[in-house]
Amino acid sequence: MWMSAKTIHTFIFAMAVFLLGTSVFAQELKLSDLTEEALKNSPEIQASLSKIEAARYRVPQARSLPDPMFTFGYQNEGFDRYTYGEEQGSQWMFSASQQFLFPGKRSLKGEMVQRDVESMEAMHELLKLKTVARVKELYYDLFLAYKNIDLFKDKRNFFLRIEDLTLARYAAGRAIQQEVLMAQTEKYMLLEKEEMFKQKIQSLEAMLRAAIGRENGPPLGRPSEPVYKPFYPDAGEAVKTALSNSPEIKARNKIIEAADTKLRMAQKEYYPDFSINASYFNRSGDFKDMWSATATINIPLYFKTKQEPAVREAKASLAQAKQELDAVKLMISAAIQDNFSMLRSSEKLMHLYTNGLIPKNTQDVDMALTEYTNGRTDLIVVISRLKTLLDYEILYWNQFVEREKAIARLQAITESLASVPGGEKK
Repeated sequence: MWMSAKTIHTFIFAMAVFLLGTSVFAQELKLSDLTEEALKNSPEIQASLSKIEAARYRVPQARSLPDPMFTFGYQNEGFDRYTYGEEQGSQWMFSASQQFLFPGKRSLKGEMVQRDVESMEAMHELLKLKTVARVKELYYDLFLAYKNIDLFKDKRNFFLRIEDLTLARYAAGRAIQQEVLMAQTEKYMLLEKEEMFKQKIQSLEAMLRAAIGRENGPPLGRPSEPVYKPFYPDAGEAVKTALSNSPEIKARNKIIEAADTKLRMAQKEYYPDFSINASYFNRSGDFKDMWSATATINIPLYFKTKQEPAVREAKASLAQAKQELDAVKLMISAAIQDNFSMLRSSEKLMHLYTNGLIPKNTQDVDMALTEYTNGRTDLIVVISRLKTLLDYEILYWNQFVEREKAIARLQAITESLASVPGGEKK
């Protein structure tokens, strides 16, 4: 029994859909769950925590005294025999010494390391905010991939209707075979694009797993559709908030404090350190034991080639730290302006698509389809307008996602760690 041309094409299309894996998508994926998981399991965040923990242990080391020294030995008179107890100069000797830094040096050394730790802690906050922003951007890209597949499926169903219409017109002798092939080609091209986005979903899921610190497993699921929320702050307000809240600014301030401490430490090196030494001399026989106490200081004699260049180096490092802070402030301001520009541009384009282009092109598609049904226009007109409508719908959701990603980046720049779910400081 021979099947009709329509039945054959429908069967081939169904088999292609099956082979390309148009399975039902996995369960819904929530952004809040992903951000919390990232803050707990991200390898970068865990490595940063370990780095901070290691740095904290350097603080007591820097504040500690140098290790004491213990010396012991024997002194003998002559080389021909052991003269201990027989000669006055023969004796066992024991001594202990302890070096003391000039007052203030130990506290400055500890302060230098402590400022480095505080800088690392601020950068750790920044890393958390950037990790959250990265997860959000990947999440929105994943949502967009699923949304594009939805749009392709919707338009593919539209092309199925067009195919049915062209087959009916072709059977009635009102359309040429080329129109049937054209409708079928467009349908399969959408199927091809759909499969390409499915591959993109796999790539995005792999990157998202890496960002949240999850090993390979089942599909993550389909992201929830983001809800449009107005974003009220202006760029000037955001810059002020960023300059007061930004962990990067706080880290740079700590670096400046550390550089200032290093300068004061370099200036302290003009002053000498000293050592106290106590010795005991054990002698036997009629000779009394002896003891001694001495103090030793170092003389900064070569300050022109040692201490003075060290002070100049510390001053240059302090100036560099201040200049880097100014550069960071300018970069933050520029990044805020850039993301606000993207955000407002996306909002304007979204308004243009939803209130002008998409409704207008939807009407054009309906009108063209009606005219084609009545034989007053060509199929190419219907297909062209339908593809234009698809393009505008895709562009709308692209702008929607770009807006959400810009907001995520702005939040990473302007928010404090306490505002991040699961990111409160302990």
